[in-house]
Amino acid sequence: MTNFISVQLKKASEVDLAKPLCKFIQQTYPAGEAQAEHCRAADELNKLRKSALGRSLDKHESALETLMRYYDQLCSIEPKFPFSENQICVTFTWKDAFDKGSLFGGSVKLALASLGYEKTCVLFNCGALASQIAAEQNLDNDEGLKAAAKYYQFASGAFQHIKDTVLSALNREPTVDISPDTVGTLSLIMLAQAQEVFFLKATRDKMKDAIIAKLANQAADYYGDAFKQCQYKDTLPKEVFPVLAAKHCLMQANAQYHQSILAKQQKKFGEEIGRLQHASDLVKTVASRYDEYINVKDLSDKISRALTAAKKDNDFIYHDRVPDLKDLEPIGKASLVKSTPVVIPISQKFTDLFEKMVPLSVQQSLSVYNQRKADLVNRSIAQMREATNLANGVLASLNLPAAIEDVSGDSVPQSILQKSKSVIELGGVQTVDQLIKDLPELLQRNREILDESLRLLDEEEATDNDLRAKFKERWQRTPSNELYRPLRAEGVNFNNILNKAVHADGQVKERYQSHRETIALLCKPEPELNAAIPSANPAKTMQGTEVVNVLRSLLANLEEVKKGREQLENDLKSVNFDMTSRFLTALAQDGAINEEAISVTELDRIYGSHTHKVQESLQMQEELLKNIQNAHQEFSKMKQSNNESNLREEVLKNLAVANDNFVELLANLKEGTKFYNELTEILVKFQTKCSDIVFARKTEREELLKDLQQSIAREPSAPSIPSQPAYQTMPAGGSKPVSSTTPTPAPRTMVPSNKPQPPARPPPPMISSANTSSSSAPAATGATASPAAGSSAAGGTPSQAQGPPYPTYQGYPGYCQMPMPMGYNPYMYGQYNMPYAPSPMYPNPGQAPYPAPQQPGYPYPQQPYYPQQ
Repeated sequence: MTNFISVQLKKASEVDLAKPLCKFIQQTYPAGEAQAEHCRAADELNKLRKSALGRSLDKHESALETLMRYYDQLCSIEPKFPFSENQICVTFTWKDAFDKGSLFGGSVKLALASLGYEKTCVLFNCGALASQIAAEQNLDNDEGLKAAAKYYQFASGAFQHIKDTVLSALNREPTVDISPDTVGTLSLIMLAQAQEVFFLKATRDKMKDAIIAKLANQAADYYGDAFKQCQYKDTLPKEVFPVLAAKHCLMQANAQYHQSILAKQQKKFGEEIGRLQHASDLVKTVASRYDEYINVKDLSDKISRALTAAKKDNDFIYHDRVPDLKDLEPIGKASLVKSTPVVIPISQKFTDLFEKMVPLSVQQSLSVYNQRKADLVNRSIAQMREATNLANGVLASLNLPAAIEDVSGDSVPQSILQKSKSVIELGGVQTVDQLIKDLPELLQRNREILDESLRLLDEEEATDNDLRAKFKERWQRTPSNELYRPLRAEGVNFNNILNKAVHADGQVKERYQSHRETIALLCKPEPELNAAIPSANPAKTMQGTEVVNVLRSLLANLEEVKKGREQLENDLKSVNFDMTSRFLTALAQDGAINEEAISVTELDRIYGSHTHKVQESLQMQEELLKNIQNAHQEFSKMKQSNNESNLREEVLKNLAVANDNFVELLANLKEGTKFYNELTEILVKFQTKCSDIVFARKTEREELLKDLQQSIAREPSAPSIPSQPAYQTMPAGGSKPVSSTTPTPAPRTMVPSNKPQPPARPPPPMISSANTSSSSAPAATGATASPAAGSSAAGGTPSQAQGPPYPTYQGYPGYCQMPMPMGYNPYMYGQYNMPYAPSPMYPNPGQAPYPAPQQPGYPYPQQPYYPQQ
């Protein structure tokens, strides 16, 4: 019959997948074997894309297998990598499969930063290549027929899947070849061809004619539906339409032919002839209209022989009445084909390159879980540190333990010496001064990185806005201000963090300045420190009393509580539990992850015992501090007090407070330095993210500008509007233009239907010496009926638009003439070039004014060299 219809492959531009994927992997996963393995998988994926799209594919099953493996891999990585314009921004560019391009511009193409777009185009190529492989099959054997039917049904399913998903996958208007209408038609064409293959197989297997007729009739229906869907569209190649129309007729002819054999078997000879005649007419139609696309000679000969024999037998033997076509019983239908649904994986040889990488939903759940875990741990640690600071403050206010250690009254208490030694070992005021000096530099570095990142976004957004204003609706891409909203939100957050850090730095500096002198005193050697502390009478009588022993016992218990908190803090930080398997199990069982419920349950199970110990420690400290305060009150009552001892006690209290402040300030400054350094790394990643997306947008902008230039080159140029003729804009005198440049339309000559028709035009008068005087009466009448003639002849400005100055001759009523100014009619017969004597009716002969109630053209005197009509 004919070659089957096959679909052209889409062509893709080269894209490097390895670089952006490896960058995301390095930013997301910790360095190690897992990260290296994921990066190697990204390289393999890039090689797979080049094998599937970067070269011409053979019409062979192995090439289709490569395409399907790449499609399966895309489906596999979709939930594991955040492909989008503001995260992993990879722009995929594909050309329209059916657009041949033009002389000045390339073919239509679309570039999108969407993995769904890449999947759609790859699946289109899977269907297209399957149709080409099916068309190459040898249909003279069963293996070829089965393979062709399988590939056509697969292609139909692929195109149908694109029809159902393309709009949601792209979120914008696709190119014509992957639009729902086009792929829906292609799906139906592939299904019709699969049905035709089953018809051919049934014919080859010599099945019953009733079955063959139903198969052919169903194929005819499929072809007819496909033709109806695309007959008013020019999206498909032009040779598709005649092939569809021809196959629709041929399948009907085959159905009628095999149904005629069934009629002959049932002794319905008239029906046999009627069906054969209809089949013959269908084949003749194909031969006359679509002969260059399809060869029907064999089928035509077969039907002709059967029809001749049937007519001969009926004429000589049966004499059965041949029914009309409309009286023939409809032929049944039998469909043996259906679109193969797209079920992942579509390749039988697929192995996931990123099998060990968890899906993105699991990654997000892990991130939220880790944040919950960090909040819980930090909250517990903060409670313990706050309680420790409170205890230190209470003891410092009570001058404990220095008060019970100060026996001689003229030496430094042992607790103060230990504090002094600790401060000196930690670097003293020099270390604090250096840390405070470094903070502005760290802050400035972070400010510069953040400002540079936002500057990149601002410049690209300004360029995008300028081009959008220039090209308007032609500039079809996501506006930069919408795309950058998440990044700008991050930038605002970073800016707020820096502002809070500046405020915290100011508080630390202010606090340090208020305690700097006392901290410096702690840093001095013991003799200088002792000299700075006032001496007082010793309280030897207090030593060994019960109240002192109670205070010492309580202070020892409090110290144990504080040491226990240090161990508890280390335990909280060291707890580690991998929630990946827990989230993967939930995703596999429920299809979704209820992160909050799972995280709260697991955190309570893992950290429940630790949080309970924290609360016990806080309660124990509260009781100890209460008891210490009560014991100190008794100690103060028993202790002799004087001015010297009070002054000494005040200095010792200040030294204890200075030690606590030094320890806290040093921890705050180190934490601030660490914060700025860690923030620098985060801001560098943010800057990289901004520069990457700006570079991707720049590449996309250049591609879009190139496409716009090509599309503008393909558009037909607008026709130039001719300038208005001079004689329509200048007055009769030719001095200056008419005030209004818009010509007034000439009056129509159509007579209204509700008025009687005017009488026929009288014959023109003959010019002779005898009737010159008698002709003046009708001339005067004409002049009276049309007073505009006088004004026109006098050279006044005409009130109507002027037409071409051709004279109207007798018997030529087709041209509706208009009055013309005398001075600008190059074709008129003036008194100097008139080939006949001037008429007494028109002293200055020219084109006569148009009388409104009469037919066009006023009759001139008959000229001897223009024959009477």
